[in-house]
Amino acid sequence: MTIHLPQGPYTPRATPLDLAPGAAAPTSRTVFSAAHVVADPYADIGPDDPAAVDWESTLAFRRHLWAHGLGVAEAMDTAQRGMGLDWAGAAELIRRSAAEAKAVGGRIACGVGTDQLPGDGPDPTLADVRAAYEEQLALAEESGVQPILMASRALVRAARGPEDYLATYAHLLRQASEPVILHWLGPMFDPALEGYWGSSDLDEATDTFLKVIAEHPDKVDGIKISLLDAAREIDVRRRLPGGVRCYTGDDFNYPELIAGDERGFSHALLGIFDPLGPLAAHAVRVLDTGDVDGFRALLDPTVELSRHLFRSPTRFYKTGVVFLAWLAGHQDHFTMVGGLQSARSLPHLAKAYELADGLGLFPDPGLAEHRMRSLLAVHGGTR
Repeated sequence: MTIHLPQGPYTPRATPLDLAPGAAAPTSRTVFSAAHVVADPYADIGPDDPAAVDWESTLAFRRHLWAHGLGVAEAMDTAQRGMGLDWAGAAELIRRSAAEAKAVGGRIACGVGTDQLPGDGPDPTLADVRAAYEEQLALAEESGVQPILMASRALVRAARGPEDYLATYAHLLRQASEPVILHWLGPMFDPALEGYWGSSDLDEATDTFLKVIAEHPDKVDGIKISLLDAAREIDVRRRLPGGVRCYTGDDFNYPELIAGDERGFSHALLGIFDPLGPLAAHAVRVLDTGDVDGFRALLDPTVELSRHLFRSPTRFYKTGVVFLAWLAGHQDHFTMVGGLQSARSLPHLAKAYELADGLGLFPDPGLAEHRMRSLLAVHGGTR
């Protein structure tokens, strides 16, 4: 039956892709999905109150990702760090997810940042930044998860040049008991990170970033680059010391970056692999066999959806991610931490539904259609 979307009539797909859980993890690439959190829609809270999380549904979604062979990148940007989820909430998320990963044998890495520092008032000092990172690093290590050193808004405010970034990261890497993942998140994801690594000139910033790695290769498992710039990622990837992995965070160009070329490839740590999880894991298992064309045939068609979800302002991509999780039946509502469900328009969400349904991403297309119709009705749709 045709559904009338803002962009025009659409006939929903009748059957989903056959992507049953239980397959082994990919072997040729390490693949993490940065997972979203599920809000508690019945919590009586205001906009300035701490986030209310539906822990059962949040952990169930992580079990879904692990069941398909993916690793979980926890408490990252996709989980609304700095956009509704504060450090107290993130700390609880890390503890709970770490315990769940241990129980089911799932791979997990967790974001370590400085978001317990106030975002307003006097600029923090470098000592403040180090202490905040140390607190979060200690929690990650106590929880038994691999730390991901996230880019810090506070460090942008405290640093006076590249040397302050070099000193701060050197201090943290010396303290880390196991190799970490370094995360470079671009300002398209978070405008407060403009000028990270001490310069708005990306060539200069890249040199500083690589210098941190070159001076501590034994403490860096890999790097995650989220700049939506495939050429720069490839350049950085080719300049990494031996044994240091590149995890693509490029939600615009991930198929080509994961497939790689004769000089190397990227692993993956991606927000788009939240809605694409089962399909992404299947595609990389095809790549494990050496079938690059088969891998690209599966993942290339998903890029249109990803570019739609991550279009400017990119930081609001989480809204589309959670919307698709609701349509797919992973949660019972479309309510987000911080009320972020209002961050995208109805036409944007309707297009996301059409693209995702066309790819066969919904395990129950009938449920997805029913929920899309209910959203249209709530917005005043009568057709």
